[in-house]
Amino acid sequence: MNFYLGIDFGTSGARAVVIDDAACIQAEARYPWGNSHVSDWVTDWQTALLTLLAKISEELRRKIKAIAINGTSSTVLLVDAVGKPVDAPLFYNDGRGLTVIEKLRSIAPANHPVISATSSLAKLLWMSQQPTFTEARYFLHQADWLAFLLHGELAISDYHNALKLGYDVEELKYPKWLENLQIPIQLPKVLPPGSPIRELRPKIAANFGLPNDCLVCTGTTDSIAAFVASGAKLPGEAVTSLGSTLVIKLLSRTRIENSQYGIYSHRLGDLWLTGGASNTGGAVLKYFFTDVELESFSRQIDASKASELDYYPLLQAGDRFPINDPHLPPRLTPRPDDPVEFLHGLLESIARIESQGYKLLQLMQADPLSRVYTAGKGAANQTWTTIRQRYLKVPVVSSVNTEAAYGTALLAMRGVKN
Repeated sequence: MNFYLGIDFGTSGARAVVIDDAACIQAEARYPWGNSHVSDWVTDWQTALLTLLAKISEELRRKIKAIAINGTSSTVLLVDAVGKPVDAPLFYNDGRGLTVIEKLRSIAPANHPVISATSSLAKLLWMSQQPTFTEARYFLHQADWLAFLLHGELAISDYHNALKLGYDVEELKYPKWLENLQIPIQLPKVLPPGSPIRELRPKIAANFGLPNDCLVCTGTTDSIAAFVASGAKLPGEAVTSLGSTLVIKLLSRTRIENSQYGIYSHRLGDLWLTGGASNTGGAVLKYFFTDVELESFSRQIDASKASELDYYPLLQAGDRFPINDPHLPPRLTPRPDDPVEFLHGLLESIARIESQGYKLLQLMQADPLSRVYTAGKGAANQTWTTIRQRYLKVPVVSSVNTEAAYGTALLAMRGVKN
């Protein structure tokens, strides 16, 4: 029996899942993020990766054939010639790229996903103006760098992570308009997600008792990994990821790109995974409520009745989808004295934003929504599910597997078997 390891670096922590040849889960491990300062993140990532490997039993480690890693979309960093980060990474929701938006509009095709303050390319152009840029040799996504720690080859990425860098996922190459920028740094070589890169570094294999021929494969983004794990396969089926943020993905025969609304499409075999990511979500709920309060107050809500509160729940100004506005202000008032009523308003408002997102996709000719699978911690909140189903008007079910790490393990398995 062979085993395959998927590792998820999400917004709330890192997770690992080991599956067997039948895609059954054999082991799981978690590493929650602490309260580290941004300057410590690369150390935290490395510690999390090695800790997760150590948490897997020696018996399973000896038979792992392949490993793949996912990271948050457009979380990026610059590294030097030996792969050492030259500065703190910029995270998925970092909007400093707003200062280069006009330049992006002048060079990129209309409605391209790079035309966003949080895109990988916007971050790269912003980084190129900083003093540390002279020390950098490679631009990497979070998943790229973490995989490098395991296999040792710099500048390898996948076309899910590279989409918002400007990579052409139809032609499978960097476009001429991007090459014309003549960025004085090496962009990653891009492979399909789940492609074998090379075997583990000998030191990693020896330290953890992993096979010397264990392959490290290209990864994906956390939201696509969650989609792969969900069980959704047909056009019209969708996955909403209710983690710290709200991410929706709809499987469609039509590719949709519209930067005005923060919409982009990922390639998934012969179909397109179209959707967007909003900054609203579970992080807002956790700001106001503990896990115990969320569970208790949710049970007291009558989900069949609509809340009269109309919020746009954000922790800071700016959203990406379905409204792409870096200055969009949070709307969290009026706040009632009753915490149950306040939570009802928040859950209802996030459900409304989700519904608006799916309606927008269908206005742009995506396949009609037929079923929504739910991933992320919010999938366990039955009250929220009922509210969302009232808005979406299609079956809303839990994903077959809700762990993005499981989807990434499937990628690793398919990469070796194919």
